[in-house]
Amino acid sequence: MNQSTSFSELKQIPVFSCLTEQELNFLNSKVALKVIDKGNKVYYSEQEIKFVYVLKKGTVKISRHTSSGKILIKDIIYSNEIFGENVFTSLKKRQDFAEVLNEASIYKIPVDVFMRLVTGNPDLADEVMQIIVERLHALENRIRSFVFDKAKTRIIDFLKRTGKLRGIKIGLDECLINHGLSHKEIALITDTSRQTVARVLGELKKDNIIHFSARKPSKILIRNEFGLS
Repeated sequence: MNQSTSFSELKQIPVFSCLTEQELNFLNSKVALKVIDKGNKVYYSEQEIKFVYVLKKGTVKISRHTSSGKILIKDIIYSNEIFGENVFTSLKKRQDFAEVLNEASIYKIPVDVFMRLVTGNPDLADEVMQIIVERLHALENRIRSFVFDKAKTRIIDFLKRTGKLRGIKIGLDECLINHGLSHKEIALITDTSRQTVARVLGELKKDNIIHFSARKPSKILIRNEFGLS
């Protein structure tokens, strides 16, 4: 389902904060806002690259099929984040696929419009390049962690990273995160197993380092951030 967009809404998105009023008006005339239900795809692997996306609301996971037939979760996208942004290569088709984890409102920006804005605004170009570099760096860290760290460390690092990026501070050393992922999805991100994720989270809860309810296990209160170190 498509919805209308507004100049003021686009202006509030961090990646677009450097755009001029003229550029925002141009973007507003070209962008489409689409609502996608949980479990549906934003785009598929091998699909022609036609759009760049910005998540207005919701959660989206970016994944890739491996040669062994497994699925690798590359990234989790949260509100106000751009994705599908790496359109600066010679690739014409997506290598990844994007799936909605809960109902999402997503801005679809035609690639030619996005490229026009990037080439015309150096600050936007710098912002987009920084996002790409940071995501590549995060993937490198995951690979290094997979080689050198134990499973429990990787799961704890996931909690710490999610808390840093999306956590809500409560008091001096408490942090509330709502990652929206199942144990299986956390396992795919941390290169562990679903059983290991459940065991480690259970141990951290028993030690009063984190707390979560059986009814809403994806909402985790990190009681002691220092305890995760």
